Amino acid sequence: MKQQKIVWLLTGLVAGLGLARFWPHEPVAAGTADRNAKFGMATCPVSFTDGSEGVFVIDYLTGELKGAMVNPRLGKFTNFYYRSLAADFNVDPKAEPHYALVTGIRGQNIGTAGVSAAAGTVYVGELSSGKVIAYSFPYRELRAPAPPIQMTPTDLFQFREPVIRD
Repeated sequence: MKQQKIVWLLTGLVAGLGLARFWPHEPVAAGTADRNAKFGMATCPVSFTDGSEGVFVIDYLTGELKGAMVNPRLGKFTNFYYRSLAADFNVDPKAEPHYALVTGIRGQNIGTAGVSAAAGTVYVGELSSGKVIAYSFPYRELRAPAPPIQMTPTDLFQFREPVIRD
């Protein structure tokens, strides 16, 4: 009787390990964000295959979004990104913009000619314009730092009517 229990225990253990080995694995990615009165910062997944991520910073004073990605093999920043949010949101130069920054997962890396779109998306909202814009950015594994690349707005939605100031 005791041997039969051990046989069933070992059979269950082997079956569980075999199932875990061949079951499709889901990539796990989590972004972090922080902010203060003058800037906001968030991380965003870049590639699921090598686990790389980018860091993006909004300067609330200038309306600039800038980012960089550390090459996981080199341990150095090699990809750089930028975008003028003030222009995208048509912020009045006299008004004080109120930006919010979060990131999300867009999906598998896709692209052409050796350049893939990053697996993540950067979402920026601005209160007075009432818009949220999704930004994508390319990813290519580089061995040395490259010049900054402009991020591309992929879509937007209006969450409220813009505030018109006189």
